[in-house]
Amino acid sequence: MIPIRDSTRSTTFPVVNIVIIVVNALVFFYELSLGEALNRVINTFGLVPAYWIQLVQTNPFNIAGIVVPFFSSMFMHGGWMHFIGNMWFLWIFGDNVEDSMGHGRYIIFYLLCGVGAGVIHLIANIQSTVPTIGASGAIAGIMGAYMVLYPRGRVLTLIPIFIFFQFIEIPAVVFLLIWILIQTFQGVMTLGMAAGGGVAWWAHIGGFAIGAIFIFLFRKRRPLPPMYFG
Repeated sequence: MIPIRDSTRSTTFPVVNIVIIVVNALVFFYELSLGEALNRVINTFGLVPAYWIQLVQTNPFNIAGIVVPFFSSMFMHGGWMHFIGNMWFLWIFGDNVEDSMGHGRYIIFYLLCGVGAGVIHLIANIQSTVPTIGASGAIAGIMGAYMVLYPRGRVLTLIPIFIFFQFIEIPAVVFLLIWILIQTFQGVMTLGMAAGGGVAWWAHIGGFAIGAIFIFLFRKRRPLPPMYFG
């Protein structure tokens, strides 16, 4: 399923969401310029569970080496489809979530979801030597938050049916529940596998759950109705 647009309109300009997309784009174009050095950069700044565990055990005071990959990995991508797909989902769902909490809280929320997704992925793939990169864990958190905030919103969705393509407008809660159920099924099926089929399913699951839970702390509080005292 590919989301085309959603029906929920923002009341503020999503400046932080756009900045995040631009930063991801700049990092991706920088990756394209690296040539043969790209693999070394990915292994250095991507999140490699087995290497991370080894670093913690052998050099626990290397704070930069322990902390940085959780942040740097979420701004890197492995190819055009990986980059475009992630940024498209962020563009569709991110503006409304930013609108719900304000610009400052949104960047903290986004990073929290990304780091949390990385931690969940690490726990589920603790022996993996495959570098994990991509914004999908953080974006999954945005999607989890969107489901809580706007379950009655509508998502125009492109659904491929064999060789045909059908556009269907479905409730946001249905679209997002189907999406997370697919991620969960795939994640359970790949438990114990070295690479998980090349997709960080548990980062998606963890990010989605973190976003759905922490949105209650980050969203703007609704003003109390006026009260009159006699």
